[in-house]
Amino acid sequence: MSFAKEPPHQHGAVSGSAIVLVNLGTPDEPTRGAVRRYLKQFLSDPRVVEIPRAVWWFILNGVILPFRSGASAKKYASIWTRDGSPLRVHTSNQAMLLHDALRARGHGEVTVAMAMRYGSPSLPDVLARLKADGCERIAILPAYPQYSGTTTGSIWDAVFAHYRKIRNIPELRLIRNYHDHEGYIEALRQSVLAHWDAHGRGEKLVMSFHGVPKRTLLLGDPYHCECHKTARLLAARLKLKPEDYLVTFQSRFGKAEWLQPYTAPTVAQLARDGVRRLDVICPGFTSDCLETLEEIAMEVRHDFLENGGKQFQYIPCLNETPHWITALAEIAEQHMIGWPTMMSPSERALRQQDAAKGRESALAKGATE
Repeated sequence: MSFAKEPPHQHGAVSGSAIVLVNLGTPDEPTRGAVRRYLKQFLSDPRVVEIPRAVWWFILNGVILPFRSGASAKKYASIWTRDGSPLRVHTSNQAMLLHDALRARGHGEVTVAMAMRYGSPSLPDVLARLKADGCERIAILPAYPQYSGTTTGSIWDAVFAHYRKIRNIPELRLIRNYHDHEGYIEALRQSVLAHWDAHGRGEKLVMSFHGVPKRTLLLGDPYHCECHKTARLLAARLKLKPEDYLVTFQSRFGKAEWLQPYTAPTVAQLARDGVRRLDVICPGFTSDCLETLEEIAMEVRHDFLENGGKQFQYIPCLNETPHWITALAEIAEQHMIGWPTMMSPSERALRQQDAAKGRESALAKGATE
């Protein structure tokens, strides 16, 4: 096996450290062709669909891609923004804000990059760029708080496949989960409280997580348990009683049984049972995307109202909220222990002086314009 060519070695060069924030992915544009390319890469991953490859190839290429790509493109178009895909926009912003937060905590020499498991910017391309930039210490931070082989496990597959072709592999740290991290739970709590302050509180709070086939739980995947632990911790922090909230699972695909209860029929039944005001949050998604903005805020909302509900409130994902960026910085910092990322007191003071001068200059310029 041949290895990729190494970048030129420079004696005396200072090695760098990096955090790579990895999300699931998104089509490049809301068109049938772009969605088809994205779905083909996503649904071809054996971590995502555990069906014999030969059988799945015919189902995917003969049924799903020809008939589902167009319908999915319309759904993506309904949430697309002027800046592009909401998931890519939020993840990119999170990476930039995480970089700033780490610098504010004294980590002056840390690169923060954003990558996608499927689509662009691809994880292998980002890892190759970091190597070319001299990063010899890399921490992989999935955007998934709860571990699942279908998500985080797939990221590890991509990382290992990339470095299998690299001769000089950097030091790697893989952040497995943070479903019970204090900062993550607090960010969720603050998000719910802020929404209740602004819009009032519903009769029940539904915590909807992305679904996976039930067989993954029976085969040892911890995702189901980690989702329920997140829900229990958040409920406790919100001082909710057991009857005040429900845990459900969304985005079921195919005829096999998935984790239950399913979100859409559960919400419809709540409306039929007399619940008039309902709040829904998706704790497993850290960035708003198709599954939250279209599936929950549009489709599930419609199901609730059609069955007699009066007020449906979707609580947005953590996105760029300050408490979430702080939590991200804490998670990243915990996994960089021992790395030479901290600035000396004199360097930090000098950086702060330069930043202050920059702000003063900007203010003075604004005053004269």
